[in-house]
Amino acid sequence: MNALMPQVPESLVSMVDPFGFGRAAVNYWRDAVERNVLYWDVMRQRGNEYLEHIEKTRPSVLGFDADIIMMGEDLSRPVNYELLRVHPPEGVVTDEQSRPFVVVDPRAGHGPGIGGFKADSEIGVALRAGHPCYFIAFMPYPVPGQTVEDVVEAEVAFLHHVIERHPDSEKPMVVGNCQAGWQIMMAAALEPDVFGPILIAGAPLSYWAGEHGNAPMRYTGGMTGGSWMTHLLSDAGDGLFDGAWLVQNFERLNPANTWWDKQYQLYANVDTEAERYLRFERWWGGHVVLGGEEIQYIVDNLFVGNRLSTARLVTSDGRRIDLRNVRSPVVVFCSRGDNITPPPQALGWVRDLYGGVDDILANEQTIVYCVHDSTGHLGIFVSGSVSRKEHTEFTANMDYIDVLPPGLYETRVSTAAERPDAELIERDYLLEFETRDLDDLNEVVKWDAEDERRFATVARVSEINLGLYRQFLQPWVRAVSTPESARLMRSMHPSRLGYRLLSDRNPLMAPLPVLANMVRRDRQPVTDDNIFRVFEDILSGHVSRSLDAWRVLRDNATERLFLDVYGQPLLQSAVGLHGTPEARPRLPGAEPERRRFIENRQQELRARVAEGGSHEAVMRSMIYVLGGAPATDGRNFRRLQASRAELEPRLQLADFKELLREQFFILKLDKQQALESIPRLLEGQTAAEIDAHIEHIEHVLAASGELSERAAGRLERVKALFAEARPKARSTARRSSSGSSGNGTSARSAGTTRRRSTASSTDKKADVVSSDAASSKVSPRTGVESDKKAEPGKKAEPGKKAEPRKKAEPRSKAVTEKKTSARTTAKSREATPSSASSDVEAGDDKPAPSRRGRSTPRQRKS
Repeated sequence: MNALMPQVPESLVSMVDPFGFGRAAVNYWRDAVERNVLYWDVMRQRGNEYLEHIEKTRPSVLGFDADIIMMGEDLSRPVNYELLRVHPPEGVVTDEQSRPFVVVDPRAGHGPGIGGFKADSEIGVALRAGHPCYFIAFMPYPVPGQTVEDVVEAEVAFLHHVIERHPDSEKPMVVGNCQAGWQIMMAAALEPDVFGPILIAGAPLSYWAGEHGNAPMRYTGGMTGGSWMTHLLSDAGDGLFDGAWLVQNFERLNPANTWWDKQYQLYANVDTEAERYLRFERWWGGHVVLGGEEIQYIVDNLFVGNRLSTARLVTSDGRRIDLRNVRSPVVVFCSRGDNITPPPQALGWVRDLYGGVDDILANEQTIVYCVHDSTGHLGIFVSGSVSRKEHTEFTANMDYIDVLPPGLYETRVSTAAERPDAELIERDYLLEFETRDLDDLNEVVKWDAEDERRFATVARVSEINLGLYRQFLQPWVRAVSTPESARLMRSMHPSRLGYRLLSDRNPLMAPLPVLANMVRRDRQPVTDDNIFRVFEDILSGHVSRSLDAWRVLRDNATERLFLDVYGQPLLQSAVGLHGTPEARPRLPGAEPERRRFIENRQQELRARVAEGGSHEAVMRSMIYVLGGAPATDGRNFRRLQASRAELEPRLQLADFKELLREQFFILKLDKQQALESIPRLLEGQTAAEIDAHIEHIEHVLAASGELSERAAGRLERVKALFAEARPKARSTARRSSSGSSGNGTSARSAGTTRRRSTASSTDKKADVVSSDAASSKVSPRTGVESDKKAEPGKKAEPGKKAEPRKKAEPRSKAVTEKKTSARTTAKSREATPSSASSDVEAGDDKPAPSRRGRSTPRQRKS
């Protein structure tokens, strides 16, 4: 047809339209019409996919093949959850001996699958790392009568099943996204023995926390008068709560994106953006339904009551859900760009439960947090760049996280190529850990006592309004609600109705696919430099910024109203806050049983300060040196793990991790005594073996580059302690103190006997304990055994100096000179063993106290 139409000469067109405005307008007009047709056709496809998705029995957007291996409906307390085994894609091989990896998706209005949405996802990263992967999904409708506690128990049962399938592996790493994060933490507090490391991504655990001018969603409960509105919607839904209401709340947080940016992005790039848009909308529009009892429990106890963060949740069978009972390392991943779960809500529970880092240490908890700078809420567990960077590093370092000493850490992911030690880094990124205290955490949490009082007022008002609703309104709502009316109400929800109207089930959409096919056959997109297309982008930016300005105005007005209303002393008094000793419940942690547990644990560790052998000495020394470094990373652990077989071939990885944690606590409890006991742990080692241990320590520490000045000073102190344990140094001192070479021969013979007794670590520990028991007593100050009396003939005479060896080897001479120099400059420091607050990283990087010519640990103690 175009060939039969007359063609206008180009010269004539240029004469009529010399500046090209007319041609640009015609081209833009045609392109705009074509984009409109294609845009509405994509919306029609979206509606069709929505209807097809929600009509499935088990809708999911999981991008990997998976088999159902356990169903929650079969449990004694049935739920609509199920456990899936994820199959790796072609070309990817998993190791059944590796630690299992379990991902739990949020049930907050959307369907399951977002954790394995695409190849670059949490599951995709774990599969490529060789881990067997499992996925906990759910069906769109709850089992009648199921509760949050039932779901928590089901997840525990699923983890037991995973452990049974991998008896030779370590406990599974569990990832909880958003709502699933607090659910997993509840399960770990009740059944801590079935969890390995826990990663909670974008999970709100402290709902009252937040910063003024940010996180407007935390004011929602107060602005609706509490949780009575949730109960009303559940009653109107015949006992079911439509998840579309939750999704609508999320959409209202960012009207510019919901009403304009997302749609304009599709319209402007309809030729390339359609597939990505449809894929995401398939999950975003896959609304699910929650049980009325479930959502009421969540809103009352978590959103409004904030009981999980303060250990005030009690199960129906009387168990208190205390997050301090979690024994696994917890990694908290959040982002400053998240307006649904901002960092204060993700981390505020640490501030609520603990008075300081010493409390974290006393509870033997390891808490690691990572704050992303910009990604949004969904980007935390959906973004491909976040998966390739943060989630890849979390997965690769899970064993290192599992062995981190108790405490509070912040982790950062840096690009390897930008670092000066890039040649020492094996992957594209490096995960570093830095110790933090609650003052550092408060910079993120922004705790405010007045806000706590306001939200406590909201909780009281919510209880009053809920009681009034149940007394006067609930009977009428339930009387008129039927299953049919509930289904009609769900189908007429604005979020659901928009999908239905723009689908093939609407007869008015019938001509649209025909027009779209005609456009695709002869598509003529406009170029980006078209002046009218440029004006379109400018106009779109103005619309987006206007909506964003309206959002800021709305949020500021809401916040101001909330602060004014719930900050009134009269209202606070009316709901009973000023009638109690404290407006805010006291911080948990001062219970007598917990104090007794800590004291018993300390006494147990004091009795084991001098127990063990060379392996304990090496581990204790490395922990001490790394405690003086400003940061550490997984390279040290990987090198240490690779050389573990050299130190103790029969030691399993789990025992190795337990050894590291125990040595950390011994150092934490009484650093001075722990260091002074290192020579005793090395008794029976030859000079060559001690030199090998020093070389091994330096090899491990060199993995992360040059040591800091503080860490290097600690390493020198460790070397001096190892030098004291050298057999030649002990035999020389004993021979010189007795004035006879025969005694030196006896000492060497005794050393040979002790070396023979170290055939196994168990025998060596028994030998040390039995030899000390015969000639020692318990120090009333430290609780550590010390010698009663030295053997006759081996005690150095007062005022008499030990005679130096005439023919000392060059290495022994160097060690002696270094040790003498260290002792000359040393200062004594008395530790307080009964205090758990003596920090391994305290600034006592001084050499060992001066020994005044005494040569052996046993002589020094006598």
